[in-house]
Amino acid sequence: MKWSWKIAEFRGIGVYVHATFLILIAFVVAAHWMAGHTVAKTREGVLFVLAIFGCVVLHEFGHALMAAHFGIRTRDITLLPIGGLARLERMPHDPLQELWVALAGPAVNVVIAAVLLAGLSVAASWPRLDELGVARGGFLHRLMVVNVILVVFNLIPAFPMDGGRVLRAILALRMEYTRATRIAASIGQALALLFGLLGFLVGNPFLMFIALFVWIGAAQEASMVETTASFAGVPVARAMITQFETLAPEDRLAQAVDKILSGSQQDFPVVADGRVVGILTRQDLLVALARHGLEVPVAEVMQSRFETAEATEMLDAAFRRLQGCECHTLPVLHRGELVGLLTMDNLGEFVAIRAALEAAASQTPPRTVPAA
Repeated sequence: MKWSWKIAEFRGIGVYVHATFLILIAFVVAAHWMAGHTVAKTREGVLFVLAIFGCVVLHEFGHALMAAHFGIRTRDITLLPIGGLARLERMPHDPLQELWVALAGPAVNVVIAAVLLAGLSVAASWPRLDELGVARGGFLHRLMVVNVILVVFNLIPAFPMDGGRVLRAILALRMEYTRATRIAASIGQALALLFGLLGFLVGNPFLMFIALFVWIGAAQEASMVETTASFAGVPVARAMITQFETLAPEDRLAQAVDKILSGSQQDFPVVADGRVVGILTRQDLLVALARHGLEVPVAEVMQSRFETAEATEMLDAAFRRLQGCECHTLPVLHRGELVGLLTMDNLGEFVAIRAALEAAASQTPPRTVPAA
């Protein structure tokens, strides 16, 4: 993710902090300063926020390690002001596996809360229940409360929270996956309306923000699954671009610029001896032009590690790979030979055309055969 800095790595999974996370830290410092708190109190407030996000990182690793158990790689984990984001290459196809992956994150927070509870009980450092809260009690007491809140919040049965995926997985055990997603998304949007109405009535902007977050998340999940389902059973060859330009490793960037300006293609396969050896993306081209000019060989700028698709494989699998590879173009091969390109743009066009044809077919009255 852009504007992110790597701060750690565990089992090959990088942990990144997004630049906007610094805004949250600045807000915490400013809030304590305006409230007239001491430097020590302000420092404690910042440490508490960092401790919360440490729990969030462990939560995301719960998802990541459970996914790894099922053979699914996690590309990275990024900390944002609204929480953490673990980018899995794909969600499990098996509903039971998805259920375990979704529950693994909240389970980590349950364990953290239980460990803190046990430790505080052993230390006999336990306040009355009415003294517990996010803003009341000792540091560890508040951290335990936060973990309980994270469990409850994440198990709300609405996308994009873990609870939405849990609900979808349970429904998918008894029905088709797309229908399960549609039902889970509808339930999530109903809850979003409820949160929004409640937030409006009590004047709570945070509840209204959650309502918007849930509504958008549910709509995006439903749309994504519907799109993926529409690709099922369709070979890549039916949707790929067959008219495209290529570059050679020894070509100069000036030639790539000419090709971009003379057409609509953004990324270019780099071919040597009939074999794809790299991809020159528009973004890499622009960066290289700004640094080195037009005369740099393509071989010095191209990406030598890239994903490909087979012309005969199903479009839904290629689409998931295109989503997860942080690339805009997949070279399509047939018996090792480059035969096409697959991009998000042409997939969007493919979906639009299929939808238009299906709409036309549904409005066409059935033809009648005249009687003999």
